[in-house]
Amino acid sequence: MDQKRRVIEDAAVAVVDDKIVAVGPIEDVSKGFGADEVVDAKGCIVMPGLICSHTHLYGIALRGSALNIEPPSDFLQILQRVWWPVDEKLTNEDAYATTLASGIESLMNGTTCYADTYSAPNAIDGSLDQIAKASNEVGLRGVISFEATERRSADEGARGLKENLRFIRSRAKGRAMGMISLHASFTVSDDLISRGVEASAGHRVPLTIHVSEGPNDGYHNMERYGKRSVERLQERGLLSPRAVLAHCVHLNEREIELIAKSSASVAHNPMSNMLNAVGVASLMEMLDHGVNVGLGNDGYVFDMFENMRIGFLLQRVARRNPNRPSPQEVVEMCTVNAARAYGLSSLGSIEAGKKADIIVVRPTLTATPYSGSIYGYIINSLRGPDVRDAMVDGQLVMKNRRLLTLDVRKAEAHVLRAMGRLWKRLGSSPSEAVEPLRMDDLHPRQKKARQY
Repeated sequence: MDQKRRVIEDAAVAVVDDKIVAVGPIEDVSKGFGADEVVDAKGCIVMPGLICSHTHLYGIALRGSALNIEPPSDFLQILQRVWWPVDEKLTNEDAYATTLASGIESLMNGTTCYADTYSAPNAIDGSLDQIAKASNEVGLRGVISFEATERRSADEGARGLKENLRFIRSRAKGRAMGMISLHASFTVSDDLISRGVEASAGHRVPLTIHVSEGPNDGYHNMERYGKRSVERLQERGLLSPRAVLAHCVHLNEREIELIAKSSASVAHNPMSNMLNAVGVASLMEMLDHGVNVGLGNDGYVFDMFENMRIGFLLQRVARRNPNRPSPQEVVEMCTVNAARAYGLSSLGSIEAGKKADIIVVRPTLTATPYSGSIYGYIINSLRGPDVRDAMVDGQLVMKNRRLLTLDVRKAEAHVLRAMGRLWKRLGSSPSEAVEPLRMDDLHPRQKKARQY
């Protein structure tokens, strides 16, 4: 995944401490280095650790749940009837337990780095420390944040932003780093957007926000501001190379052009978009305009091989085009593009000088040679359980499908106890958000509205 997208057969990678120091034919690399440890990857695919561009690690908390609620009819009702009531029940213990669970699953499926946004309005303070603690115990690299939102009050948004800043300034983070997160333009005021932009620029960290995931985002901005979602964010100064816009399903061509011109990135979440029935993003148009697009799972399925394959197939069937996207374009979204989105220039490819975040993949059965189209093999054939070994920062964290960082069975038992307590608090029928959305208070109508 270097700039030339080289695929080297019969190759070796030399790692010293946390960095890659040589890549090339095995004869050349072997001559230059004596190894303390050799990972035999014969018959395997050695590739960069996958990077998830957008997730909610706590999403694993509702796996298999049967909530007795009024069936939602659109995306906003999914938020109001499912996720926002869950958010309000979460504790710091849940932040730790869900990160432990989704972190283990992610790593064992080949993800070595992720970008997470967490939401728990009644347990904000210290929540990011618990996420970082669990992530570090698993051995992952994470970009983590608290989702600042004003859906209940302006004070809640301020506290969410404060938690992000506290964590960014803290010193003991291990492999975790902080960023700024805003929920979505329909739940945040202009003032909170501006403060988030200022914090991101001042600390030189990424800023992420959900954009046009469902049509309600665009409707809200047109009604309150006379602008489309991306136009409003541009006017508030949010669009920049530090910005990562999640979803971007309902964009028009002008919005795509604004994103491309600003060098902001997009985190595409095809499986989650399908689950929530919000639509199919204009991925090909974004790529053709030069937008940097990474791939995320939005907290739904923590196997990025599966997310790559579904994203690949969904675009082809939606556009009835059997040629786009190409397998290479999709692999780029999970490696080099994702690294670029979060300013992680030391990740995403296997090159001398880069961080040694590497996975070794071995299909259950190798039915055809890898030569020809390795990208096609990755997209069409591989899956998370095919990942045999994983290295993060030059440290082997999984070998022969066994995590070396913690006892998975003990972690599983801890997670199940914590999730049992959460489900008990939720009950069989969690109520909808008690407080109505007071959008008129947060977003006063503008006198002038543009016509579309």
